[in-house]
Amino acid sequence: MNITILSVGKLKEKYVKQGIDEYKKRLSAYAKIQEIEVPDEKAPEHLSAEDMRLVKKKEGERLLAKISADSHVIALAIEGNMKTSEQLAKNIEQLGTYGKSKIAFVIGGSLGLSNDVYARADELLSFSKMTFPHQLMKLVLFEQLYRSFRIMRGEPYHK
Repeated sequence: MNITILSVGKLKEKYVKQGIDEYKKRLSAYAKIQEIEVPDEKAPEHLSAEDMRLVKKKEGERLLAKISADSHVIALAIEGNMKTSEQLAKNIEQLGTYGKSKIAFVIGGSLGLSNDVYARADELLSFSKMTFPHQLMKLVLFEQLYRSFRIMRGEPYHK
């Protein structure tokens, strides 16, 4: 299975990067993992609704340019479907069973994702109704992917 994690912005916090690196190493036993970061759009602190739309559109274009046509796209979005770890594992397993061996998870920037990214997404996934920093969500996603593969293989992992 080939999994791509696409996100907006460069990872800055050392502790988050260390956590992601650890889970990437663990995941490499189960799948080919690719991490792609696209630059965030520079914008002033206070934006109009139109300015926000334009920022998300530009970031969305950068993300979409990195998604292969044959990828199953799962966008992380607060309004997406929430799943248990077991349900996420089953979802990933079913995608592989039905020939979807390329999965792209997409994490937006501080303003979220553009409508174009939502339109390209095959599904929307939410980890919570709360808002989290997008860089922290990347770490949580890597951990949940690792947990998913452990669940799929029937291997022990703390609950």
